Amino acid sequence: MVLSLLMSITLASCSSDTDPADVDVFLGTYKGQIGYVNVSPAKNISANDGQVIVKKVGSSYSFYFNNDIPDLTGIKFEKKDDNTYVSIGTGLTGITISASKLNMLVVKGTETWTANCTR
Repeated sequence: MVLSLLMSITLASCSSDTDPADVDVFLGTYKGQIGYVNVSPAKNISANDGQVIVKKVGSSYSFYFNNDIPDLTGIKFEKKDDNTYVSIGTGLTGITISASKLNMLVVKGTETWTANCTR
């Protein structure tokens, strides 16, 4: 019974019209332009066909990039309007997520992450 409950939560969270803000457990893939720059040591990655897997458990979000871009984890959000949440916290501003879009410009120390993706 517990297994079937977990399966139904997981399947619901994978639906492309599920808004991550509406559920406690979310797993979704956003595709589009992604990028990463690190000044020291020098590293520059960009992809027009990149993907970001977004995982939410409770109120904490994690962003897992392809193309060897480092992940961002433990991100908190606040509600901006009915379907959009904006990141909060030190150094982690500039992430907006909804059911259909992920936009990101994060500068943390010498590193910068960007994403302009849809789902």
